[in-house]
Amino acid sequence: MRTKIIVALTAVLFTGCIPAIYGQNKTRDSRHYTGGVVTGYNRGFGIQANITHHNFSGGFPFDMRFGVGYTMLDPGNAADVRRIFINNATNGVPEKKGRAFDYRLDFMLSKSLFGVSNSYIVFGPRFSTFRGDFKYVGGNEDFDITSHQWGLGGGVEHQFNLTQNLNLILSYGLDQYFPSTLSGHDTSYSPLNDNVNPQNDNQNDDNPFTYRDADKAVKQPMFMPHVMLGVSFNL
Repeated sequence: MRTKIIVALTAVLFTGCIPAIYGQNKTRDSRHYTGGVVTGYNRGFGIQANITHHNFSGGFPFDMRFGVGYTMLDPGNAADVRRIFINNATNGVPEKKGRAFDYRLDFMLSKSLFGVSNSYIVFGPRFSTFRGDFKYVGGNEDFDITSHQWGLGGGVEHQFNLTQNLNLILSYGLDQYFPSTLSGHDTSYSPLNDNVNPQNDNQNDDNPFTYRDADKAVKQPMFMPHVMLGVSFNL
């Protein structure tokens, strides 16, 4: 599934450049849409696709952009996750993989930055769906940990004209997501410790694990720095 998603988004990156109709010569007072695809580091390998509405409202200082992203990331400490969500067993060889889909709305303020005239200050709300898959080969355990989080993000984007119809994009910044309930294997831990079926810590007098323990073991999105490169084109 992960491979299919990466192939599909990569195809968009290359095929999307073909139907470009016009480029940066267009004056900014004409309303139009541009599409874009960027890829690079996002606390792991990430790829994002987006669509931007330029000058959609007279007098409004921002362009508006909606984007969807996919990131492969380290889901956490497999041994601790097993203890906190299932039991204190230690058999089996752990295997793990994690991914997050994110959805973003950006307000984009056009401003010359660091000597690049065609640049933007970017900020807006974020929403992420995280899934970490933990498998213990030989231990008869295979389960997912999930969470859904709201967040805020900001950064800088530079656009460099390659051809009349194509721009190179360099973006960098930081997204921050807020604590959210972690669920898996009939157990969940919430930020307010309104927990469901919490497991006992046999290394701490069998006291129940808390949200702090679960959040430390599972690396759900929190601080997500990114540096990404891609292209934008007219739709």
